[in-house]
Parts: sequence; C-alpha cells; structure tokens
Amino acid sequence: MTLDYSLGFKIDGMTIQTKKPLTIGRIAKRADVGIDTIRFYERRGLLPEPRRTDAGYRLYPPTTITRLHFIRRAKDLGFSLDEIVTLLALQDRGGPKADVKAITHRKLEQVEAKIADLERMRDVLRKLDRDCSGTGDVGGCPIIEALSDQPPARATGTSLAEIHQEAAS
Repeated sequence: MTLDYSLGFKIDGMTIQTKKPLTIGRIAKRADVGIDTIRFYERRGLLPEPRRTDAGYRLYPPTTITRLHFIRRAKDLGFSLDEIVTLLALQDRGGPKADVKAITHRKLEQVEAKIADLERMRDVLRKLDRDCSGTGDVGGCPIIEALSDQPPARATGTSLAEIHQEAAS
C-alpha cells in the first residue's frame, strides 16, 4: 500500500522518498556521485539548471537522481558526454527512436573497431612472447628488436612490421 502525504513524503513499503527539491549534497549522496561532478554536468548541459534559494543554494527535483543514473550507465557503455547530451535531449524532447538507434549503432561500430585493434595487439604480443626465450641477456631479444624496429639479430627473429603484417592476415 502506498500513502501520499501532503508534506512531500511518499511511504512505499519501507522506503521514504521525498518529492521535495533536494540540495546538491543530498542529490550527490543518493546518486553516488561527487558534488563537483554534478556541477560539471550542469555546465556541460547534461543537467538542467536547478532553481536556487534566495541564499543561492541549488535545489534539484528528485528526478535528477534518475538522470544521473542514466548518465552513469551511458558512460559505462562508452558514450561520450556529447553523445549523452544528445541522447538526453532526444529523451527530453521526445525525439525519434531512429536518432537514438543511429547514435547507438555508431558507438557499437567504434567498440567493434576497438575490439579488432585489441585483438591485433594481442596477436602481436603473443607472437613476441613466443619468439622470446626469456633467458639470457637482453641483447638480441626479439621483443626489444621488434619494438625498436631493428632488423632481427637471429634468424628466427621477426620485425615489428612483419608481425603486424602477419597479425593482419
């Protein structure tokens, strides 16, 4: 059962949620972000300008917590702050799903490109790891030579360019 009190409190089970505006400190605590982060998000346009008291204190609606959670989840998925501003603007103004999908599709392509780069790096590092015995003096080390892009001293060594070519194929 939910009871709504005129004083601005909602009792829902064991949770008491206020409908009253919250100070920046309370918003920060409830959203688990820093106060400076909230101010930064305001300056970047991720959060609307809050109303202020006569003394200049910021007063935020409780929905700001939900918006901060949205921002955090979007950042965790790799969206830039500019992309998040756009997503929030689409949400606020009721923009088309096609725009949201296009932004998400571009982000997915970027992530897939990063994964491909990481896989190439892994392949190069595996090759370098296999080529190095890990014993003896650093002189003639195939890893050092490949990183220095020096011709290999040993017949079994491989240059960094050759490793990149091999990894790309």
